[in-house]
Amino acid sequence: MSTGIGQQSMGDTAPKLAALTDEVLFGDVWERPGLSKRDRSVVTVAALVAMNRGAQLPFHLGRALENGVTRDELGELITHLAFYSGWPTAASAVSALRQLDAGAADTGAASCQ
Repeated sequence: MSTGIGQQSMGDTAPKLAALTDEVLFGDVWERPGLSKRDRSVVTVAALVAMNRGAQLPFHLGRALENGVTRDELGELITHLAFYSGWPTAASAVSALRQLDAGAADTGAASCQ
């Protein structure tokens, strides 16, 4: 059985929270047919930006890209949110997106060597 993201990120400290993350959040909620994973990513990123939850944002920005949200769409989402959640939350989100872009560039450069 593969280890889920919850187990990997917090299983040693909060095993029940890790199990709930893997089994309920990612195993059930993210798999429900009512919204596409792409739409769930847009909603999740928007909520994290609006609530200024920067610690979780890099993971979910990356997940959004994996789920088909484009880099340009994320930039537009952040710009739109600046007017609803505040300039500082948007500026922080842009920083997280830049870091993700830089990480992708580093990974791409490393894989070309």
